[in-house]
Amino acid sequence: MTNCGRSRTPSAPPSPTSSPDLDAAQWALRSLCGRWTVEETLAHMTAAASVGRARWVASVLGARFDFDLHNDRRLAEHRGADPGETLDRFRRIIGSTTSTFGPTEAWLGEVVVHAQDIRRPLGLTRTPPVEAVTPVARFYAGRDFTVAGRSAIDGLRVEATDGPFTAGAGPLVSGTTLALTMAMAGRAAYCDDLTGPGVAALRQRCAPA
Repeated sequence: MTNCGRSRTPSAPPSPTSSPDLDAAQWALRSLCGRWTVEETLAHMTAAASVGRARWVASVLGARFDFDLHNDRRLAEHRGADPGETLDRFRRIIGSTTSTFGPTEAWLGEVVVHAQDIRRPLGLTRTPPVEAVTPVARFYAGRDFTVAGRSAIDGLRVEATDGPFTAGAGPLVSGTTLALTMAMAGRAAYCDDLTGPGVAALRQRCAPA
């Protein structure tokens, strides 16, 4: 889930046989998703697109509702022996429609947010279509579900500069739909892309506890 997890053990060093697209140091970079590396976040995305409802329930029960443990176990299951294998496993599920409980916008958010969790630290710029990000932004602004989006913008007015998304009332925060979505997902780095008198408050809410 987009609120990430807390790794319980240090990551194993990437193998020299990793994908030719990234070197070992890039695979080992910390993503924007908590303590997960780029490779771990990719494995989490593979897990999210591979675990259906019955398996998800069994996993959560097996972890005694410890969602960090649940995420760690599924991540480890879908991580390859080296980054190249992790990437191959991800490529095989790109067309997957598997998901667990919750609205489509929540699982679209998994793709949008985790993709940027990986891309931003690597300096790989790619902005998904506004039409795809807008329903995620609206979903995050409307409730605290996979992320504390509604709480993040409580008492603030958020307005997209590149699309129709607006929400809330109070000091203004403006920026691209993607930057607002990522900030609502708790990614403080994206507050650098926002403007307005409400940015300081939003940035403070994005800060790690």
